[in-house]
Amino acid sequence: MPVQPDRAIRSWDIFCTVIDNFGDIGVCWRLARQLAQEHGHAVRLWVDDLASFARLAPGLDTGAPRQELAGVTILPWRRPDQESAQESTARFAGVTPHDAVIEAFACDLPEPFLAAMAARAPKPAWLNLEYLSAEPWVREHHGMASPHPRLPLVKHFFFPGFEPGTGGVLRETMLGMQREHFRASPAAQASLWHRLGFEPIEGALKVSLFAYRNAALPALLTQWRDGSEPVQCLVPAGLAARQASEWFGEADCAPGSVFRSGRLTVQVVPFVRQEHYDELLWLCDLNFVRGEDSFVRAQWAGRPFVWQIYPQSDAAHMVKLDAFLALIVQRMERSGQPEAAAALANFWHSWNKDDESPDWPGLRAHLPLLARAAEQWQRSLLHLGDLAANLVAFCENRVK
Repeated sequence: MPVQPDRAIRSWDIFCTVIDNFGDIGVCWRLARQLAQEHGHAVRLWVDDLASFARLAPGLDTGAPRQELAGVTILPWRRPDQESAQESTARFAGVTPHDAVIEAFACDLPEPFLAAMAARAPKPAWLNLEYLSAEPWVREHHGMASPHPRLPLVKHFFFPGFEPGTGGVLRETMLGMQREHFRASPAAQASLWHRLGFEPIEGALKVSLFAYRNAALPALLTQWRDGSEPVQCLVPAGLAARQASEWFGEADCAPGSVFRSGRLTVQVVPFVRQEHYDELLWLCDLNFVRGEDSFVRAQWAGRPFVWQIYPQSDAAHMVKLDAFLALIVQRMERSGQPEAAAALANFWHSWNKDDESPDWPGLRAHLPLLARAAEQWQRSLLHLGDLAANLVAFCENRVK
């Protein structure tokens, strides 16, 4: 007989602060939609910066005190440093916490909401959804309990990850089927080109570039300009687009802008809503991504990609970068692809250390092998299950 869950989880509160503009809210928004749409759960997403959130969800009303979008209830909140205790008490007056409460990426829950959690019977499952990491210690700390020092509440740490013993990564049930349909459908690809406002350049290498400002970018643009093949680079409006326009000596970097020099064409595309970003990744031969959400989507795209991790003081981010690279490199070496693995690691290190001489020819020579390795990697992740389903199972079967 199947094991019956210890408790039913049918509703969620997710608290998110918008750090790095889009990375954190991107993960929370995707998780909230999946819990609502695939699991049929009631979800309240509490966000402290609706203006930044609106770039990912254009239908959002930034002035509404409460709204429904994609099956999710969205509410504004403020961190303790943003509003007084009295204002926080008034905001959460009459709010009953849901069955499970997620504080995303170690944001602090408001005291009035914590008090309401402690008064609820049964008490909510309380989780700290951590940042995604491939570091070995993640498996040891995944699921650990932390009692509240004053209240009768216990928080559990939930770590996304790439290996058994972690929470896995976000992936919608139909994503693989949608990807294969897009790849096989000239009409779907033409529709995306139309939304982007451009046409494919015949014979050009298609590259998407979503990045923080990077000292390595000018050198890379120079190599693309002076290279032996045409490169069509699609840049979402934002930091990388501004840096690229500066390199071309242009002031305007609005969507629709086009810059050409030598073999390189850079086209600034609109900042696409989250549901359409996957299609951009599927369209391209190589994807540059940043932060966490686009990093995960690039892996599910099954295309070669270059990750720019969010920089931290004392180069702490490089430890996380190397931990993930080690998984990829070891897998490729076991498959007899050590040169391609070395080229990938070398380029990623240059890209993340703002190296002004990234080895584009070295990476380009191995793109066919890297494409094969990317497909194999995304298939390996399927065995971990998806993060949303793993969260539900964790709360129902392990959290008391």
